Amino acid sequence: MTVDVKVPSAGESITEVFIARWHKKPGDSISKDEVLVEIETDKASMEIPAPCSGQVSETLLEEGDAAAVGDVIARILEGEVAETAPAAPTESAGSSTPAAAGHVMPAAARILAERGVDAATVKGTGPGGRVLKEDALAHNGANTSPAAATKALSPLAALGSREVEIVPMSPIRRRIAERLVSAQQNAALLTTFNEIDMTKVMKLRKEFKEEFIEKHGVKLGFMSFFVKATIEALKAVPALNAQVDGTNMKFFNYYDIGIAVGGGKGLVVPVVRNAETLGFAAVEKTIGDLARRARDNKISIQELQGGTFTISNGGVYGSLLSTPILNPPQSGILGLHAIKERPVGVDGEIVLRPMMNVALTYDHRIVDGREAVTFLIAVKQAVENPTRILLEV
Repeated sequence: MTVDVKVPSAGESITEVFIARWHKKPGDSISKDEVLVEIETDKASMEIPAPCSGQVSETLLEEGDAAAVGDVIARILEGEVAETAPAAPTESAGSSTPAAAGHVMPAAARILAERGVDAATVKGTGPGGRVLKEDALAHNGANTSPAAATKALSPLAALGSREVEIVPMSPIRRRIAERLVSAQQNAALLTTFNEIDMTKVMKLRKEFKEEFIEKHGVKLGFMSFFVKATIEALKAVPALNAQVDGTNMKFFNYYDIGIAVGGGKGLVVPVVRNAETLGFAAVEKTIGDLARRARDNKISIQELQGGTFTISNGGVYGSLLSTPILNPPQSGILGLHAIKERPVGVDGEIVLRPMMNVALTYDHRIVDGREAVTFLIAVKQAVENPTRILLEV
């Protein structure tokens, strides 16, 4: 009996996925619950297991193709999985690395050809064993021909080629691009700025650094201060914790704070649920766990959905000032930036202080400029005087 493999539901609001990688090809045997294919959404990747044991009779889409939830993407001829003995190696077989099957990326192939290296001798580290540009550059050159070695050492070769390499955007990168453009087209975006003196927070972190780690097993970072300060500011300006819903406005009485992080395949925004109920240590642990799994592509679809507001920390990359883009359908995103010592006026004197620029991008359809400024001032006051966070004033 032939069993259809369909695209499962990937969560609310997700109707389309992309084929990222087939783990099996037609003719391959497969066991029940063994991974057949990996798919991607605009938020994360997920694996689809085989619904039965048997033989893959056909795959209906290529890697990179789009599919809708419920579409049939493969068929399995149900039956017992045959045990296949590995083929004995022969002298003419050469290397058993995936490169021997022709899985060599164009840039890598060019480099190997210039060096006179047999691609079958290079072990690939890319998806499916593909030989990447980095693999070609890292190869020790043991199989390089004398002519190629001479060419590599020539002054003209050192200048490099003027070739243009065309690399397709990954499915998740395409969806990120589509969503960012959609956010700008479908909302009235406006950004306002302020600056925050980080002196007291930095002093507090230094004073309790060791005790915090000893008691909670996690470092006291800046993000917990900003998450807690943001929640207090959102309580003062509810419109920034709301969404436009047709001709209505949807207000949330809880605070699910999205934290933008660079995932293994692009920017993702895992959500800290009910952040208003968490203490500093719980916030730090949750953010650390989500960010770590996002970078390893092990974050679940559910953990990326339903945020009511987002914080993006470009400061970790050295950004001094930027205008963050909304994460639809949210109405606000707070951008944090690098801390730099700057001369500022304090009590009539010019002193050096560790200052951070902050930016709030908001949907002007639901949030007025006065409310945006009020929000940033509330965040500024809370961070510059951390006691306010504890007292909720």
